[in-house]
Amino acid sequence: MIKETLTFKNDQLLGKLYNHNLSNLSQAETALKVTLTTRSDWLSIEGEPDSLEKTKTFFKLLKQTNEQGLRIKNSDFLFLLNTVIENKPEVLKELFGRPTIIQLKRTSIIPKTLRQKSYLSHIENHAVTVALGPAGTGKTYLAVAMALKELADGTVDRIVLTRPAVEAGEALGFLPGELEDKVLPYLIPLYDAMYEMIGKAETLKLIEKGIIEIAPLAYMRGRTLSNAFMILDEAQNTTQEQMLMFLTRLGDASKMVITGDQTQIDLPKAKKSGLVEASIALKDTDDIKVFELKSQDVVRNPLVKKIIDAYINVRQS
Repeated sequence: MIKETLTFKNDQLLGKLYNHNLSNLSQAETALKVTLTTRSDWLSIEGEPDSLEKTKTFFKLLKQTNEQGLRIKNSDFLFLLNTVIENKPEVLKELFGRPTIIQLKRTSIIPKTLRQKSYLSHIENHAVTVALGPAGTGKTYLAVAMALKELADGTVDRIVLTRPAVEAGEALGFLPGELEDKVLPYLIPLYDAMYEMIGKAETLKLIEKGIIEIAPLAYMRGRTLSNAFMILDEAQNTTQEQMLMFLTRLGDASKMVITGDQTQIDLPKAKKSGLVEASIALKDTDDIKVFELKSQDVVRNPLVKKIIDAYINVRQS
């Protein structure tokens, strides 16, 4: 057993590296097989040589990402911890050597996998991005983050978020309340993402001003949207006609992201998914990128990835 001490500029910097959460340090001790002791601006590490080196790499990485602007959350801490434990230096170098960081009003967001990083690059460099993949891979979340960033940068004047409002066999007409009340349950994930990124008050203010518009897909018909960042979520539940209608709403200086999971289609069997058709029809079209995220990109509870893989195996057998 050997012991080494890392020193930092101040106790606030050290605290930021583990999000001022001692349970994070406890999990790091268990995973890295070391004993960690922290006081003020220093961290003592005790363990076997290999474990000691991994722990030093881990905290160096945390410090580097903090210096580059990432406000480390518990999920970031645990993701980095797992990546170090799995000993994937090439992944660490690509992801965090020169990280892609989306800096927003209330938080900073960093891609957690190489495919997520590629996804953000495709959004930045293509007019239309079609993102396929299972739940929890960050398809919608990262698209919303990019939309808010481009709005803040002045690249676009408004954001339009939409999704099919008929899912799992439920028609809007059978839900109680006025149109807004009928649509809201289907749009809650989009609200949740923006509340986290820029705050509830700011989100509602931008919606009230019409700078952010959240609407059912049916409201897109007959419109041409210029200088806008458009996101179509849950696109696997669009019909072929709806998808073509949405794609042709793209106006000058606009950007479009279409997200969906081809394994979660809730349309009647007689209807074919517009997402499936679009992913085939558009794959070789200039300025359009069809991109797939995998179960390995799931960044929710690790059990979610196992659940997705189990279902994929059953359905493919």
